[in-house]
Formats: sequence, structure tokens, C-alpha cells
Amino acid sequence: MTRLAALAIALAALVAAAPAAAAADTGLERLIAPTSVCPHQSEPNAPIAVQVRAMRCLTNFARHGAGLELLAPAAQLNRAASHKAGDILRCDDFSHEACGREFTFWMQRFGYLGEGCWRAAENIAWGTGTRATVRSIFGAWMRSAGHRENILGPYAEIGIGLQRGGLEGNSGAHVWVQEFGSHEC
Repeated sequence: MTRLAALAIALAALVAAAPAAAAADTGLERLIAPTSVCPHQSEPNAPIAVQVRAMRCLTNFARHGAGLELLAPAAQLNRAASHKAGDILRCDDFSHEACGREFTFWMQRFGYLGEGCWRAAENIAWGTGTRATVRSIFGAWMRSAGHRENILGPYAEIGIGLQRGGLEGNSGAHVWVQEFGSHEC
């Protein structure tokens, strides 16, 4: 059984510190979809379901551009991601172990992980205002080696969660969670 966990990186600081040109400097720009391909990626007030679709689109665009199979949505991982984002807000704890739970807690709770061989990883991020858009969060993940490794990793399925609320004294925070999984050895 293999479990891959991403390092807990405070992406809010990364989003604020890393200019948009950083993606171009590292050659990653080609892996970030334009708005014509993945609409609503720059609209932080769009409905949550619309933003989640844009995030899935950006993720699969990057995988396609890297020559990888697209990730299929998994209902169990979507529920796990949404609950994880809720934990982060409820416990005011931006970490992979929010509320004192392992990063795989909700994946196990919803029956995604079990006996046999599996792989799992998680990306988390949060932002407010213009740093809360799908595009800004996804761009920050792509500029982070560990998060990019998860996005382009050996996974077959994805779940995406977005919750809005107060975090670390910031009202209107958008908390993003990507849960990656595979039942392949």
C-alpha cells in the first residue's frame, strides 16, 4: 500500500509572492489552460459547482498537455474533498491534518480507500479576493513542485472541494482541496 502526501505549503503566501510570470519562466505556461478552454476560472463569485468544473478542466488540461491520462471524477473523492475543506474552515486549521485527522481520513470514511493496493495524495490551498480564483490557485499549485507532482502524478481519479468561509481572520476565504486517488498498484 502506497500513500503519497503533499507537503503542507501555505499557498496563500505562495500566491501572494509568486508573480504570474513565474509559470512562463519555468515553461509551465503551456500547461495552464486559457479561459476560452476552461471558462469561469477568473470568477471568484461564480457558483461553487462552476468553479469546481473550471478546476477539473484546468487539471485535466495540464495532464493532457503533459501526455497523461485525464483524471475521472470520483464521487467518493468529491465528498472527501468537500469535507476536508469544511474541516479546514471549521477548525481554522490550514493543514493536511486539519482537526487532527490524517489527510486520508475522509477518503477512508467515504469508502474510497480500503484493502489492497491504492495511492492517494492531496492538494490544499486558500485565498481571498483575486487570490481566490480558480486560475490563481491552480497557477500556484503548478508553480509548487510538490503540488504539481500530485496534479501530474500516477492517479486515475480526482475529487475537488471548495468551501467559503472565515479562515485565519480572513472572511470570505475560498478553501480548495484536490483529492487524488488510484486503486492500481
